[in-house]
Amino acid sequence: MPETCLLVVDIGNTNISLGIFDYANGKGELAHHWRLSTHRDQTSDELAISLHSLFDHDGRRIDEVTDIILSSVVPPMLPVWERVALKLFSLPPLVVGPGIRTGMPVRYENPHEVGADRIVNSVAAYETFGGPIIAVDFGTATTFDCISRNGEYMGGVIAPGIHISMEALFERASKLHRVEIARPRSVIGKTTTGALQSGLLFGYAGMVDAMVERILPELGEDSRTIATGGLARKISEESRLIEQVVPFLTLEGLRILFEKNR
Repeated sequence: MPETCLLVVDIGNTNISLGIFDYANGKGELAHHWRLSTHRDQTSDELAISLHSLFDHDGRRIDEVTDIILSSVVPPMLPVWERVALKLFSLPPLVVGPGIRTGMPVRYENPHEVGADRIVNSVAAYETFGGPIIAVDFGTATTFDCISRNGEYMGGVIAPGIHISMEALFERASKLHRVEIARPRSVIGKTTTGALQSGLLFGYAGMVDAMVERILPELGEDSRTIATGGLARKISEESRLIEQVVPFLTLEGLRILFEKNR
């Protein structure tokens, strides 16, 4: 049994990402990871059942968990998950928010406006790659978080996410239909499906590159750009400036913050 078993939970607007880090000799390794849909009306009992099922499916026991850390951008969900932690694990969770030690000065005019997930990603990006660095997260929103050479959170950019844009288009244009976000045969679409796929995939890749090009003069021309989130791999394949995809950046960031605060 690992000396420490850390459960990390990131509550997003669309999905909840979870992971288990097993510690041996002081080093935490991601052993399991899961994703749940975010349902704002879900009760702590329903979430507890879902967690039990996930643990059982991967042969893990609830009583193995020794520590929990939570981050959330959905305020109503946070107390529900705090109840889950106490009910299921008998543990008070560490919550990412005011008062937590991050080791990262926040140069926002109002630091409390910065979403917990953005700080988590920024800490992970800087600890892993150093700075200056741009972390692009393809979630409900597409966010660009900018970290200086000295490890300061400088701010960033928030744009509508690709799925949000797609749903808005389909709601307003009755003759357009939902499509898989995949690479079309050509930029010039020969079908409505191809045209939509081109606009979504190539359009968002172009937006990312254009935003990074505008950020570089302010952050530093030697800044690296990494990406995370569900569509990071597909977008990065069409981007000139994304250097690396880090699928579990947020989970790793939660691990790092746990280690800074335990």
